[in-house]
Amino acid sequence: MTPKNNPQLPPITDIEVDHSLRATTEEWFEYPITVHPHHTDYAGVVWHGNYIPWLEEARIEYLRQIGIDYVDLVNAGCELPVVEINLRYHQPLKMGQSAIVKTRLNQIQKVRMHWDYEIVSFTSQQLYLSGRVTLVGIDTQKGKILRQLPPILQEALIKMS
Repeated sequence: MTPKNNPQLPPITDIEVDHSLRATTEEWFEYPITVHPHHTDYAGVVWHGNYIPWLEEARIEYLRQIGIDYVDLVNAGCELPVVEINLRYHQPLKMGQSAIVKTRLNQIQKVRMHWDYEIVSFTSQQLYLSGRVTLVGIDTQKGKILRQLPPILQEALIKMS
């Protein structure tokens, strides 16, 4: 018998899967960064956790460029929290270096958005980081996963694909 305060997830066969909204972009959005002293450790190497804000900044700027101001999404009651992140560190960035954060929407599955990333040198000869981040749409008032992304976001994401 399962206690009432410990709900169980439904069996996998009861989960509805919707593949109706899919989008992918081939073009990378490029966002320049510069490594400042506060991004680094005592050896002048970027601390591994400092790469994540650059990914977020690039994604937010990309959305802004296609007409989605993140603050408007939040004000409309939608948040897009990270639910999964996978990163591979190839080479360290060091204090004083500049690089490009490249991002593109890889796939949309209902309310899940999978974004790919690379951080490369300006000449693209050096790969510093690669990864994927998965976001999910949340209704901030209900605190629950949305059934579908807001139409304005869906339309903008599909236009960019």
